[in-house]
Amino acid sequence: MQPDCLILYVNSPAESALFYRALLGREAVEQSPNFAMFMLNDKTMLGLWAAHDVQPASSLRGGGAEIGITVGSEAEVDAAVAVWKAAGWPVLQAPTALDFGYTAVTADPDGHRVRVFRPTQG
Repeated sequence: MQPDCLILYVNSPAESALFYRALLGREAVEQSPNFAMFMLNDKTMLGLWAAHDVQPASSLRGGGAEIGITVGSEAEVDAAVAVWKAAGWPVLQAPTALDFGYTAVTADPDGHRVRVFRPTQG
């Protein structure tokens, strides 16, 4: 088994699709009133499913996990935060050096966390 799809339960797939289109810099490959799908890379997809439509039903929502995006430099982390601020997105963690690398965190409209980081070298 090789996981190739991450699905987030969202209040509004259309609103979330706007967020992820801006974050990822690409269009959804599939979109309907209750679902949107983005290619994250050659093998992995991100689905945004209307929470009221999820089967089997779930009461769980965003905030208990993160989507991690690795970048090549601290400047890219800082640039991502500048984009987030310009877009009016929350900065849950300003750029910070932690043991695993230089990192910052935002959240999508449903509270799903998105972490951008440059891993510690060596």
